[in-house]
Amino acid sequence: MPYNVMIVDDAAMMRLYIASFIKTLPDFKVVAQAANGQEALDKLAAQPNVDLILLDIEMPVMDGMEFLRHAKLKTRAKICMLSSVAVSGSPHAARARELGADGVVAKPSGTVSHDLEEKTGDELARTMRTLMAA
Repeated sequence: MPYNVMIVDDAAMMRLYIASFIKTLPDFKVVAQAANGQEALDKLAAQPNVDLILLDIEMPVMDGMEFLRHAKLKTRAKICMLSSVAVSGSPHAARARELGADGVVAKPSGTVSHDLEEKTGDELARTMRTLMAA
């Protein structure tokens, strides 16, 4: 049975790229998408079976950091930051971990990374599988 994934990113094209990539992974299935943290919190109530959340940081209404503050009280899903500003070792990545992010993967080419699968796909898939095995 595949793990259920929620994608949270304000860029519709980025959600499409991520969902397309996840379709190539037989052990994962996208069950929800949201354009910001508040929408994601609202959708978690209707989707309690989410196993993994892929979360951007910079979004309107409620950003990824604020979402992290609320999410750990509302879900047991693992949360992986997928952001252009959360490069490994950056202050954003450190703060995300402090707030409860279980993993951090940098988008390879900025806000809308059309080359996500090509440049970061292996790392993202490995991180997702590691988080689900933990």
